Amino acid sequence: MRASTASIVAASLLLGQASAALPPIVMKGSKFFYENGTQFFMKGVAYQQDAGAAGKTGTGGGSSGSDYKDPLADEAACKRDVPLLKALHTNTIRTYRIDPAQDHDACMKLLDEAGIYVISDLSVPAQSIVRNNPLWDTDLYERYTAVVDSLSKYSNVIGFFAGNEVTNEPKNTQASAYVKAAVRDVKAYIKKNVDRWVGVGYAANDDPNIRGDIAHYFNCGDQDEAIDFWGYNIYEWCGHKTLETSGYETQIDFFKNYSVPVFFAEYGCNLPDGAEGRIWEETTALYGKEMTSVFSGGIVYMYFQEENDYGLVKISGDDAKTMKNYDALEKVIAKVDPSPTDMDDYEPTNSPASCPEVSKNWKVKGGSLPPTPNSRVCDCMFSSLSCVPHEDTSPKDYGDMFGYICGEFPDLCEGINGDTSTGKYGIYSMCGAKQKLGYVLDQYYQAQGSSSTACDFKGKATLQESKTESGCEEALASASSNPTTGGSGDSETSENAAAPFGAGPARVGFVVGELAVGLYVVVAMAVGASMVLM
Repeated sequence: MRASTASIVAASLLLGQASAALPPIVMKGSKFFYENGTQFFMKGVAYQQDAGAAGKTGTGGGSSGSDYKDPLADEAACKRDVPLLKALHTNTIRTYRIDPAQDHDACMKLLDEAGIYVISDLSVPAQSIVRNNPLWDTDLYERYTAVVDSLSKYSNVIGFFAGNEVTNEPKNTQASAYVKAAVRDVKAYIKKNVDRWVGVGYAANDDPNIRGDIAHYFNCGDQDEAIDFWGYNIYEWCGHKTLETSGYETQIDFFKNYSVPVFFAEYGCNLPDGAEGRIWEETTALYGKEMTSVFSGGIVYMYFQEENDYGLVKISGDDAKTMKNYDALEKVIAKVDPSPTDMDDYEPTNSPASCPEVSKNWKVKGGSLPPTPNSRVCDCMFSSLSCVPHEDTSPKDYGDMFGYICGEFPDLCEGINGDTSTGKYGIYSMCGAKQKLGYVLDQYYQAQGSSSTACDFKGKATLQESKTESGCEEALASASSNPTTGGSGDSETSENAAAPFGAGPARVGFVVGELAVGLYVVVAMAVGASMVLM
């Protein structure tokens, strides 16, 4: 007999009153553990309204929209939903869109009391690494680190996804270089600012043409730049299948030598009969002995029943009603009993992968990444310019100026391009769009002999007094000598450092595909967003 929502809520609240803060999860080798040494397996549920269709929740496609609901800032909804999650034996939720300016204390406390951990994406659609026009800049860095600041203080936060299906097919593999740069920089930020382990990973789709290369790429090289865990969005087990017919056996074989934890970041195929037809055979398999030696559990997609028909619970107004497939999942997951490994007895033997070679399907060179965003360097660079965008110029007009200068005088823009296949990136590619445009305008102005007519562009450009503020000479010199860090001083240049384009002073970087090309076609920008290139 199905328990009522009210009875579940009441029972869970009473149990929660006596609970203490959850111990943080830690990573050792390819496994997660509680601090006491017991292995941790995720029994998760994706918890975000309007997160998109299954397998399409990534923000890599970009969006001009900024409206989203932060699921961890809605105390009333959390009071309604956390008991239902607890009754489903959930120990982890995945959230996709967090507003770092909101207060998350109430929801995080409710989750903690219910024994539930959180793993969250860092981006939102309007602030993300866009798969066809990737950038990693100061605006995104501020967004991602703000989410870290907002959530890492809670002991029941496991970590963050720096990207979700950003690269999802061979034609946009270049975007992975920018996501891995984000992984590197967020890990460094956590190491400096958080006093415990908090992981940074990536969630990938299951494209057969790139699944091997992308998994190896994010795991290869300097481990300060590599992922801490690998999330796999997989919907291959539909209805009645087996490890062999579902392809799960292939995944076990591939990831058995992976050096960091792997889990299903999304799973729960709804074919052939929709959400209510799900029988959860894959859940039994996921926590069986064949898979638990390699995988650390998974996250069911998803809690909320929406148009895509993947839900476990229907929301009507302020009421929540569990669905038939919620009950089916509860019965299955209540019976799973994964065999744990004791942390003290576990000695990791797997090593990081080798970086994939550049090929027809993979256009990213391993060992070289875009520079770390550094707002100080960008501000110093902009202050040193003579010709800059007029303060009244709309970002929507930036494209015409970029298009003209780089189309007619491509040599002036050599330094603003990035080439992921050779690992060369402009030093200032991490700056904001206005700062980048200022650099290009100034290059054009100087090339035209500092003619007054060369800094006009129908009133959209203007002259300013060039200034070198205190400390800027050192900052800019550091950026020039240390291109991978933007002169942050937190890392040393190595043999694998990204090589800056062009002789002399490095110029601003934009990327079109994997090649260093002129900006012949540039489309309008949304306010506050990075430039979109075609």
